[in-house]
Amino acid sequence: MRITYGPWGETLGELTAAARAAEDAGAEVVWVPELHRSATVSAAALAGATTRARVGTAVALAFTRSPMTLALEALDLDELSGGRFVLGLGSGVRRLNEDWHGVRWDRPVARLRETVTAIREFVARCGRGEPIDAPGLRIRGYRRPFPAARDRIPVYLAAVGPAMTRLAAGIGDGWISHELCSPAYLRDRLLPRIGEGLAGRARSDLDVVVSACCSIDEDPRAARRRAAGGVGFYASVRAYSGLFDFHGLAGEQARVVEAFRSGSGAGDLAWAVPDHMVGALTLSGTARQVRERLGAYEGLADTVKLTPPTHGIPAEETRHAQDRIIELIGDLT
Repeated sequence: MRITYGPWGETLGELTAAARAAEDAGAEVVWVPELHRSATVSAAALAGATTRARVGTAVALAFTRSPMTLALEALDLDELSGGRFVLGLGSGVRRLNEDWHGVRWDRPVARLRETVTAIREFVARCGRGEPIDAPGLRIRGYRRPFPAARDRIPVYLAAVGPAMTRLAAGIGDGWISHELCSPAYLRDRLLPRIGEGLAGRARSDLDVVVSACCSIDEDPRAARRRAAGGVGFYASVRAYSGLFDFHGLAGEQARVVEAFRSGSGAGDLAWAVPDHMVGALTLSGTARQVRERLGAYEGLADTVKLTPPTHGIPAEETRHAQDRIIELIGDLT
């Protein structure tokens, strides 16, 4: 099972320093998200700061750039990293696409399939001057005059719902889970959907990547409280009710939703999240406890992506969590 990491930094300099430290510790991939920074710009910074670890987006928004722009950025990032780039894409949700980015939101599963097809066609053909016909692309008289590091860049897809998970298994080089993904939920709910989506593909053709919020402290309760804000953030979204219900946490989620509606911001809900809720959904505790919990993914996931908690805590707390995770990666690898 591969151990990978999503570095954090209050500045790009701190972000790249964390990526280098994770690479030195043995992380096989360093991943960057897209919310408070551009995923592709952050990936470029990490590509220039690292030499061995692969650099991935987890995830770039699939519909806020054109397929051609996504393909060009992937080619540039693959060149910049020396063939180490992984393009992780996600659809996002309706509000994020329509209200925050002003782009249409319809047929997300079909559109993501079309987007991946177009990116792969462009990457494969753009250097040969051949006509390119793919969903959203009809290109004639175009030839990219720069050498590509590779003619096929891995595309990973983030997915939560059944249809999107089956799509990821069917066409992706990898599948990326939600940040709250326990071993039991992966085994009982997600892997069956992945199996359905493979539809004849070998299971070894798909990299199953589990994302896990990780918080380590000599005081296990302090570790859980550091991660509680992230659990509260996701619990405030009713769309995730199936996840919480599976873990017997429907009542706890309802109380978080009530706290959110009463005026607590989505980033300030840790007080409404009990310790057992954090323990069920994150890798939180002492280093020994986290190692044991991590071992429960063996045989289920191919890769675990560790990330530090960030919701509702000061930057110093995230730094502390990040340092301990990087130490853990060094111990594991």
